[in-house]
Amino acid sequence: MGIPEISLEPAIDPNIQTLVSKLVRRLQPTCPVHLFRKTIIHQKTEEFLSLFPGQVMFAVKSNPDENVILEMVRAGLHIFDAASIEEIRLIRRLVPQARIHFMHTIKSREAIREAYFDHQVRVFVIDTIDELHKILHETGLANDLEIYVRMALPKNKEAAVDFSIKFGATAKGASFLLHEARLVAARLGLMFHPGTQSTNPENFKRGIRQAAEIIARSGVTVDALDIGGGFPAPYLGQQVPPLSAFIDEIKSAIAETGLGHLDLYCEPGRALCAEAGLLVVRIEQRKDKSLYLNDGVYGGLIEAAKWAGELRFPVTLISRHPELIQKNGELVPFRFFGPTCDSLDKMKGPYYLPSYAAEGDWVVIWINGAYSNACRTDFNGFGQHKIMMVEF
Repeated sequence: MGIPEISLEPAIDPNIQTLVSKLVRRLQPTCPVHLFRKTIIHQKTEEFLSLFPGQVMFAVKSNPDENVILEMVRAGLHIFDAASIEEIRLIRRLVPQARIHFMHTIKSREAIREAYFDHQVRVFVIDTIDELHKILHETGLANDLEIYVRMALPKNKEAAVDFSIKFGATAKGASFLLHEARLVAARLGLMFHPGTQSTNPENFKRGIRQAAEIIARSGVTVDALDIGGGFPAPYLGQQVPPLSAFIDEIKSAIAETGLGHLDLYCEPGRALCAEAGLLVVRIEQRKDKSLYLNDGVYGGLIEAAKWAGELRFPVTLISRHPELIQKNGELVPFRFFGPTCDSLDKMKGPYYLPSYAAEGDWVVIWINGAYSNACRTDFNGFGQHKIMMVEF
């Protein structure tokens, strides 16, 4: 006798829920398990490649799992946005012929040198003149550099994180950097990032308009435009337009600003992998409306705590004793606590689960494929976990 898995919107495919439930009951996992769905990774990658009017690269930081990356490659993706020398090493090992963009604006000298000479990376980003000088020095005044200038955007209140707080030159500064980089770069680009989980397609249009103004002000020839990532995933309670709506705004802005001659890039991370991932955790104890899980803030649920109230994850319950449970359990709000001896290890939710949730049951956190396994730590000795690729 089974029990239907229960969730709030957005609806989770009941057939997929059944497959997950059968797998979990067969495995009886005692540690957290990340499940990554090959079909969704493939589908999301193909969707971006078919709709975006330019080149698509994956932001490795969002999910550096080797099998996730290789599935994207099988779907046709071959360009990667790396932010560290470790990510560059990973991609070069997994995909020897990949094109890698080193897109962190602040890089160590050692990382620049290794990226250029050992891994054939030619694309670097800057937002200061000092970084340009550093790149030139560490590459021996190379004549085949592709330099991208990162510009800051006005504050984006609709994004979960405004990246321009930390990265990007002012409009005036970006124009100056384009002029200086043009003197030494074989190819020159301009880039921006609208911010994490940017749900309004207009943000990309505004960024492209500002890019056109900066290029005009610089007075130099620019070869490429990178409009960053920030494409959203459909978390609970958010109105997320389809990818086609973002593409329409991007195409419209490119036509309006006359930038159609530039090579166009984007660098999605979350949008390619979030929906493909789900995390299975076990309830170790229940105290009224509080569930104590075997994973938490220092593991695969960092975003559930960091973006409390903004990124709300759908959850379902898999009962350890389905034969003892009535089929129609009332949904009640719970909060989660992680396994560590740290009171900060909490996720207030609310997470709606059946009222009969109990010790030994498993909770499935959906849309958890971005930043979950990437940010996991071994803090307090609770780092044990498993990763599985599934075909459904």
